[in-house]
Amino acid sequence: MTTPAPRSSGFPDPYGHNSGANLADILERVLDKGVVIAGDIRINLLDIELLTIKLRLIVASVDKAKEMGIDWWETDPALSSRARRDELTRENAELRERLARLEELEPGRARKEAP
Repeated sequence: MTTPAPRSSGFPDPYGHNSGANLADILERVLDKGVVIAGDIRINLLDIELLTIKLRLIVASVDKAKEMGIDWWETDPALSSRARRDELTRENAELRERLARLEELEPGRARKEAP
């Protein structure tokens, strides 16, 4: 009886002994280099475009993304404490300006009603 030939596809054997190390190596390469997946979905009815969905997915490390000029998470208040703080500071300044304008319209009234 002959033994089967070893795999030579270049992809890691998912059930092999080193599959965890190979998966880690692949993930490291993907994050280091970055991967872009792009696609469009269009739905037409009788040559009338009803819906177009453009999908773009980038998988990369934070350093690689910054190198490519992608850093939107730094200005998103949901993801960055600095952006949240900046947003609160801006909102606070806007509220103070509104209060100052109201006090100019009716001096003393805002202070009398405040607890």
